[in-house]
Amino acid sequence: MTSNPTGDPGSTTRTGRHPVQLAAIVVAAVFLLVGILGFIPGITTNYDQLSFAGHGSGALLLGVFAVSILHNLVHAAFGVAGLALARTATGAKNFLIWGGAVYAVLWIYGLLIDHDSAANFVPVNTADNWLHLVLAIGMIGLGVLLGRGLPARRH
Repeated sequence: MTSNPTGDPGSTTRTGRHPVQLAAIVVAAVFLLVGILGFIPGITTNYDQLSFAGHGSGALLLGVFAVSILHNLVHAAFGVAGLALARTATGAKNFLIWGGAVYAVLWIYGLLIDHDSAANFVPVNTADNWLHLVLAIGMIGLGVLLGRGLPARRH
């Protein structure tokens, strides 16, 4: 298919994919990459403190974001799910909007819990919290703006 310069919501890019699909593919690929990078010493500092779950994991992705084995697996699974959903424009839109909603909930959760308590089982820190807010806004924004004219879900 050819690109449609009019910006019509039904248009596709030169790859034959709708712009919302391309956005979802990029976002999902980043999540998958982040999940993998969380297991690489050096990219993840304090790697020797990486635990399965809980606030006791001292590992930090890029020296900033709290991670655990569970956290890394969730990122990777979220990325794989996003790539699968991006096969269709409607699926991509849903991944971005509903995934963004999940990150909005995670942002609120991270603000409300005590980071040194058992409730912080993923784990998250302040940097994670603010990244979750940016992801929520960005993903929902991409899904809404690029997915205009597409149904919210298939029937």
